[in-house]
Amino acid sequence: MALDPTKHADWEIAEEAEARMKTVFQIAGDYGLTQEELLPQGHYLGKIDYRKVLERQQNVPDGKYIDVTAITPTPLGEGKSTSSMGLVQGLGKRGKSVGAAIRQPSGGPTMNIKGSAAGGGLAQCIPLTPFSLGCTGDINAIMNAHNLAMVALTSRMQHERNYDDEQLERLSKMRRLDVDPTKVEMGWIIDYCCQSLRNIIIGIDGVNGKLDGFQMRSKFGIAVSSEVMAILAVANNLADMRERMAKIVVAYDKKGKPVTTGDLEVAGAMTAWMVDALNPTLMQTLEGQPVQVHAGPFANIAIGQSSIIADRVGLKLSDYHVTESGFGADIGFEKFWNLKCRHTGLKPDAAVVVATIRALKCHGGAPVPVPGKPMPEEYGKENVEWVAEGCNNLIHHVENVRKAGISPVVCINAFHTDTDDEIKKVRELAENAGARVALSRHWEKGGDGALEFADAVVDACEEKTDFKMLYELDMPVKERIEKVAKEVYGADGVEYSNEANASLDRIQKDPELSKLGLCMVKTHLSLSDNPALKGTPTGWSLKVREVLTYGGAGFIVPVAGTISLMPGTGSNPAFRRIDVDTETGKVEGLF
Repeated sequence: MALDPTKHADWEIAEEAEARMKTVFQIAGDYGLTQEELLPQGHYLGKIDYRKVLERQQNVPDGKYIDVTAITPTPLGEGKSTSSMGLVQGLGKRGKSVGAAIRQPSGGPTMNIKGSAAGGGLAQCIPLTPFSLGCTGDINAIMNAHNLAMVALTSRMQHERNYDDEQLERLSKMRRLDVDPTKVEMGWIIDYCCQSLRNIIIGIDGVNGKLDGFQMRSKFGIAVSSEVMAILAVANNLADMRERMAKIVVAYDKKGKPVTTGDLEVAGAMTAWMVDALNPTLMQTLEGQPVQVHAGPFANIAIGQSSIIADRVGLKLSDYHVTESGFGADIGFEKFWNLKCRHTGLKPDAAVVVATIRALKCHGGAPVPVPGKPMPEEYGKENVEWVAEGCNNLIHHVENVRKAGISPVVCINAFHTDTDDEIKKVRELAENAGARVALSRHWEKGGDGALEFADAVVDACEEKTDFKMLYELDMPVKERIEKVAKEVYGADGVEYSNEANASLDRIQKDPELSKLGLCMVKTHLSLSDNPALKGTPTGWSLKVREVLTYGGAGFIVPVAGTISLMPGTGSNPAFRRIDVDTETGKVEGLF
């Protein structure tokens, strides 16, 4: 019998469930995989040979396609992964053929504040420890591929400085790229939150003088913000990945022309690191339904979607496929809508907007929870007024989903501390806004607590959709940015820094770059670009400080506000509570 989540930590619940979980061979059989399509990596993990699955199933109709997003979260998160697992378990209890695709967690949040993103309570993805600590190595492959590009760039800059054209030609047969050291767009990556690496100096002369590198400013981002991760999320196959890998812009030369990984002749070696990573990882829910884990989180600084490959596989193997978009519907769902679905041509049948009473209170006037500190006592007391005020944020996200022509389902991700009157108010206001509403107690009761949620999603999938993009790619880039800012975020307009204006002028003049998709970067903690502004802020302008070009992924990346591609580690990080039982080797304290 499952442990009580009100009395036990997530890792304890996961450990108890893992004692009776299915082997990866059983899960693969349940999912309809053949022996040749499963690439086992131990007893409980495996990779899926997506090429063989899609070839075998090419004439099989797709299942129903369901995206899970959320309202604007608190710093603690609002349970998208928990709700995704709960929905899959609820649909399983209803006898439906169902699977999911969720994103691989980053080591940054796992060792910092948010935890492993495996879900929580009785709605988790297991086995928890490998899921949380590297899984089957995709992020490690991404780090190696990405950092190899920086090795290629920095060594090339050193050699071009140290040798004249004749020496360069004789030693390497390379042409001079003449990289502008002040226009290096790419940095290094590491899969931790490390604010000390946001801005660094590299290549300082040591005992070897000029052989120790090229001295210049550089930077680190967290691994999942890498363009290589974005390529993993949007690639259709290995050939597509190889082509995209060569288009990554690492820097600009002294004439302002882009220098790519193709120019550095490193794209092939980068792709070599990624061959196995293209295959999604197969895991399971606490109740034994199949879950694919592929691509990464952080829709605030990346695309933040489970991969196109995993979705295509899931749609062919189950009647209901649940996929996941990061953070709120203003950023995660917006990118699912206008980037991912544009790449795939797939049209979702329903979208879930997850809400918690905790987050609604936060947007309604309660003190903002601080990670690592006790929850403010106000969250333990009924306050229907705060909940009602916070529902303005929920309704804003419901409207974002409706603008895409999709049927929205509001999932009230309930906890035992929520009161009946608070839940009643959410249901009333969300239904008045035209959404289906389901109360779900999957955190506390697993699939049995998610039956109303599952039924609401099944009903929504039967409703006819009128899916449409927010903008077309032939629209000028600034007009697209302003459309997202005004219609999705609720801004009055957009203000651009001089640097952002210069980048946009360059992009708009290039007939290829100007047609790339738009991948916005802004805080996830507010509809605005200011994380302190809760609810539905008005009277503000989106401040775009820089614009990056992800030529391989196919994105123009406007960066708004003060957000960084390298998050920081807080004062009370999770790694303080993680340890190992030295007799059994079991990891304890993951959450």
